Amino acid sequence: MSNLGRAQLARMASDPGLVAAVDQHAAVVRDAIPLDRETLGDYLLGFLDELRHRGWSCADRLDELDELEELDAPALRLTAVCWLARELGFLEDELPA
Repeated sequence: MSNLGRAQLARMASDPGLVAAVDQHAAVVRDAIPLDRETLGDYLLGFLDELRHRGWSCADRLDELDELEELDAPALRLTAVCWLARELGFLEDELPA
């Protein structure tokens, strides 16, 4: 997930459409849970568990990132969680989740 987060957070600097999509997903997360380090981490783990259960994989998506014009909803949600964690100061050394 680190590679997915790092790539998409960097891409946000030059892609206003991605910023808008990530902001929408971040708003859903902000409305759903308290934004503290533990709760956001638990949310992320639960979200990843559900994605695994459904057969979705970050590794599969990384191979396609250069070819994608739009990310799917799970990748956008993961990017939003990474963005929130960075913006809230939950990441050490400003590395994505």
